[in-house]
Amino acid sequence: MTGSDASAANEAGAPVTVLIADDDAVTRSGLRTLLSMQPGIAVIGEAADGVEAVEEARRLRPDVVLMDVRMPRLNGIEATRQLLSGSAAPDGPADPADAAGSAAPPKVVVITTFENDDYVTAALGAGASGFVLKRLPVRQIAEAVRVVAAGEAILFPAALGRMVTARPLRGAEALPKAALTVREEEVLRLMATGLSNPEIAQSLAVSLETVKTHVGNVLTKLGAQNRTHAVVIAYESGLVVPGFTG
Repeated sequence: MTGSDASAANEAGAPVTVLIADDDAVTRSGLRTLLSMQPGIAVIGEAADGVEAVEEARRLRPDVVLMDVRMPRLNGIEATRQLLSGSAAPDGPADPADAAGSAAPPKVVVITTFENDDYVTAALGAGASGFVLKRLPVRQIAEAVRVVAAGEAILFPAALGRMVTARPLRGAEALPKAALTVREEEVLRLMATGLSNPEIAQSLAVSLETVKTHVGNVLTKLGAQNRTHAVVIAYESGLVVPGFTG
């Protein structure tokens, strides 16, 4: 689904609900005001740190959490991990309401100041669907929220490649290569260039359903939460290197 497709689908239905998690009150207030003015977006809550982000996300059940990473008490990495795994806070029991609830966890979009932030890479590895820069125009941040809510990932291959490869590679153990078929590795490499499923299908001259099957297999075999997480693993393992274009 393209950004315009996501916008059209969203405008035709209920608004995307958003929780803003940032330790800077001015940033939270500004984002809330500006995002609330965007079509198809409803900001339903705020959190000043990672602990509040987890608590408020579980209470309010937003579609998307716009998550800063450098926050007190609990950073955005651990908050993302807890939200997407359904785990309780480190020293607390699981919330029975969460265990009984059938609602899917929210999507997480990391919002950051720097493209080369190691914290961002770690948050993506924890399952965040993508990241946006705080300096972007609010309409682009809103579009990222809509796209992620629609089930897609916000992937910036060049920036992601710089972030991941600036850190020591985890090596071959990061990618169980023997578990992936040759075609699945090929699909993963194309995912890392930012291609959508239809674009991958066209590149490989196969059907869209075939690509969806390969992508699903890649995510399952890598234990990846989403496409972005799978691409992080591909970069960290060395399967994909900066500058790869397919």
